Amino acid sequence: MKGRSRLPRSVRSRRRVGPGRWRVRARLERLVEPAVLLALRDSPGHGYELLEQLQALMPGERIDMGNLYRILRSLEREGLVDSTWDDQAPGPAKRIYVITPSGRRVLSQWVEAFHKIEQQIANFRQRYEQGRG
Repeated sequence: MKGRSRLPRSVRSRRRVGPGRWRVRARLERLVEPAVLLALRDSPGHGYELLEQLQALMPGERIDMGNLYRILRSLEREGLVDSTWDDQAPGPAKRIYVITPSGRRVLSQWVEAFHKIEQQIANFRQRYEQGRG
């Protein structure tokens, strides 16, 4: 396996698409958790509503409903979101998720981390542009 990536294709951010040709993709999967917290900060919601909000926030990204529910369960176990069943609306009962005060604090920490990353990306792009001339 010399020279081959040992990561599964779904995890890699770079892969060979032909002789001397590569496809690079900045992966946004890690943004789903803070995006869920952001959506819930704006308003409580059930899974499908959250999926629609995430798709609007991250257009072009494929968001798996099963993964979304795994993230919601994990956030609930960690005390970052709470949920209750809404059986008053027509149709089947829906689990409504709300962000907790701890979830709001974690969301703020994500935003601080993003500010640092934005600066690192800006530095990277600036250096790249300087070398193009």
